Amino acid sequence: MKTWIQKTINMIPAAIMGGVMTLGGYFAIHSVASSSNKAFFERQTPVQFASGVAGNLPDLTTAAELSTPSVVHVRSNYLVQTRTSPFFSNPFQDLFGDDFFFGTPQQRSMESTGSGVITTPEGYIVTNNHVINGAENVEVTLFDGRTYPAKVVGTDPSTDIALLKVDAEDLPFIAFGSSDALRVGEWVLAVGNPFNLNSTVTAGIVSAKARNIHILRDRMAIESFIQTDAAVNPGNSGGALVNANGELVGINTAIASNTGSYAGYAFAVPVEIVKKVIQDLMDHGVVQRAFLGVEMAELNGDVAKKLGVDRTQGVYINSVVPGGSADLAGLKPGDILTEIDGKELRNSAELTEYIARHSPGDKITTKVLREGDVRVVVVELRNSKGTTDAVQKTVTMPLESLGVELEDLSSEELSKMNLRSGVRVATVKSGKIQQYTDIRPGFIITSLDRQPVHSANEVVEVLSKKKGGVMLEGVYPDRPGKYYYAFGM
Repeated sequence: MKTWIQKTINMIPAAIMGGVMTLGGYFAIHSVASSSNKAFFERQTPVQFASGVAGNLPDLTTAAELSTPSVVHVRSNYLVQTRTSPFFSNPFQDLFGDDFFFGTPQQRSMESTGSGVITTPEGYIVTNNHVINGAENVEVTLFDGRTYPAKVVGTDPSTDIALLKVDAEDLPFIAFGSSDALRVGEWVLAVGNPFNLNSTVTAGIVSAKARNIHILRDRMAIESFIQTDAAVNPGNSGGALVNANGELVGINTAIASNTGSYAGYAFAVPVEIVKKVIQDLMDHGVVQRAFLGVEMAELNGDVAKKLGVDRTQGVYINSVVPGGSADLAGLKPGDILTEIDGKELRNSAELTEYIARHSPGDKITTKVLREGDVRVVVVELRNSKGTTDAVQKTVTMPLESLGVELEDLSSEELSKMNLRSGVRVATVKSGKIQQYTDIRPGFIITSLDRQPVHSANEVVEVLSKKKGGVMLEGVYPDRPGKYYYAFGM
């Protein structure tokens, strides 16, 4: 019989083995529990990040590096008239005019600033029309500090876009992206010069597309803005909205704010419109605007209920312009536009933007709902005059006292009228010509003092140097015979 000492010694290995097994089990259970907790927090944490993956926010440094060298600072100088007087009002204005007690008007220079984007290495720069509108001279400062005077190539108030040109070469220019491919929620950068802080970059996301905020005052305004929450402030106007690849997707134009400073909402002109406008300004000096020729309304729930249709998206045609694109194609009041060139239409802003990207003579395919039937209608777009001819740039007489605006004629227009040269009188305002003649808009000036004229600039140049009597000879397209008008300079 073994002694108790021998029994105790024999039990030691078993005790050690049991302890090891117990510790192993504890650590195994603790490890499983830790893994479970880790997995739980990993599943919960991403909700704190806009990207949807913890620690995986987009790197926008490359986009900033690519875009900032192409964004310039735009300075515009204006001359304004002011009067100095110790009085707050002029009680003798009706009898003696403002000069009594108020003195003669004084001119002083004022400056406004904004941004612009270099689009070609030859120095073409796009900006907002409101940044340079009415300026006596425009100056741009490049990213590297070089400064150039800028010439205004052309403007388009309907989209608030203007094109400038500086005399320089090999400039850093931006690549064009696609505003069509831009998605709501996508990251974008706003690059500009807010509050004269050069080359400022802010980031945000695309909040919405095809926004019409009724901010442009032009009667033919085209608003289909990209809305973003990237911080945009005064001075950003005309600057770049770029995607994560550093490509231009819009021109920052407006903010929605009660204070005049950024309040969370900024708006940019889509680059697809920008490309069309600046190309037309480069080629023609004026935008070749196409018109569908309809008055339209949003198709929402209330309108759909009144019409008895089951659609709440689309564009309802209230009326068509006689002789316009829609009328000639067969569109009718009461039609509901549902698609255009295979793309579903949600609202009138989308339709306006799509038409704005086309030129007179282009054809589009529309799908309409008419009295319950779906029809396909092909529309040839026309300009505001109801033709597919290219519109020529209007030139305002430098002598305001004359009160007329002229525009060049295309070779096609001249050929139709059997003319070798001529310039059209676009508008007649209050002035010397209206006072001493009965010229009406549409008159074609074929010669000035018996010398043929070929362009509006030529007429302006001759009249600017002329003293004494002037004889205009020309025709009206809708009247027979020649007409002669005389007045004094």
